[in-house]
Amino acid sequence: MDLRYTEAEQEFRHELRSWLQSVLPDVPAEPGPNDWAARREYDTGWQKMLYEAGYAGINWPREYGGRGATPTEHLIFLEETEQAKAPYVGMNFVGLLHAGPTLVVEASDEQKAARLPGILKGDDVWCQGFSEPGAGSDLAALGCKAVRDGDQYVVSGQKIWTSFAHVADYCELLVRTDSDVAKHRGITWLILPMDSPGIDIRPLRTMEGQIEFAEMYLDEVRIPVDNRVGDENDGWRVAMTTLSFERGTAFVSEMLQTMELCRDLATFAERLGRWDDHGVRRDIGRIAAELDALWALTKRNISEATRTGLVGAGGSVFKLAYTDLRHRLGEVALHLLDRASLSQDDIGDLATGDHVQGRIHGLKMSIAAGTTQVQKNIIAERLLGLPKEPKWTSG
Repeated sequence: MDLRYTEAEQEFRHELRSWLQSVLPDVPAEPGPNDWAARREYDTGWQKMLYEAGYAGINWPREYGGRGATPTEHLIFLEETEQAKAPYVGMNFVGLLHAGPTLVVEASDEQKAARLPGILKGDDVWCQGFSEPGAGSDLAALGCKAVRDGDQYVVSGQKIWTSFAHVADYCELLVRTDSDVAKHRGITWLILPMDSPGIDIRPLRTMEGQIEFAEMYLDEVRIPVDNRVGDENDGWRVAMTTLSFERGTAFVSEMLQTMELCRDLATFAERLGRWDDHGVRRDIGRIAAELDALWALTKRNISEATRTGLVGAGGSVFKLAYTDLRHRLGEVALHLLDRASLSQDDIGDLATGDHVQGRIHGLKMSIAAGTTQVQKNIIAERLLGLPKEPKWTSG
């Protein structure tokens, strides 16, 4: 493992930093959270700027339109864009971080040519149709059914927590194509055009007052067989490819934001006259130290990915530790803010709303990118060598 940056990587950092300094003054203000037309224009507009500058799909292979950056260069890109307060990937995240990389690895040449350019250029927004209300954290228990009818699949069922479904052009969709085999073996991965007849989107309002998630009902929706990625009933393996990308560097930007929240909290403690409280200093200091340790773990995971091409179980270790830390930071923030923690808006001249919203957002971390229970199973089986859970069989 080598945590040092090479001369070429430092040169890349300087180039990127100079470009960000030149373009960010012209980026418009970020729109409100539920102004979806403006948010789409804002997010895809930033993606177009990245594309024109050669930074779109920075870690995608060059032959598919990306920059071919190494995992370390990808980490530098995330670090620099976050520190410069550049726009986040936003509603492009499923296409750029999940579906796109999956298509690069698993799709046919025709599918790659048809779908990848739209993702990179910011023309197409994707959503993810994996979770279902009846499956809980057991993704393989999904029941959304697809029946083959000639050169089409006829799909009926329900999906939930479908991010940006109401503004998406395409969906990476998992369906059940065989109910008579073990649950992992009867799943297929499809590309669903979101303008297909028979789709009903119902936005879900979160505790934060936002509606980025939605329920999606499919009633005999017809999807061409040519939209299948991988073989029929091989969707579980393809989905694991998708999730491996999700658990790689997906949380780096968020962790950098958490570091900033921790620093802000120390400033709040001073301004509120609480810095002499040994308990407050201990709690904030411990979280800051653990964030530094997680940053080192991130570099270790990136180093492994550079060597082997895979993040491995280190991604689950990071996700599990970061989730716990994120919850504790939120609790410390609410304790310190006292009555100000009752409002998501800023109180007085302090940006208290960021910390309250951060605490609510942190609650999702136990579910996002694989639940805490799933991460513990991965660590137990792949790192500790403990016995696997009993296999489920039909009948």
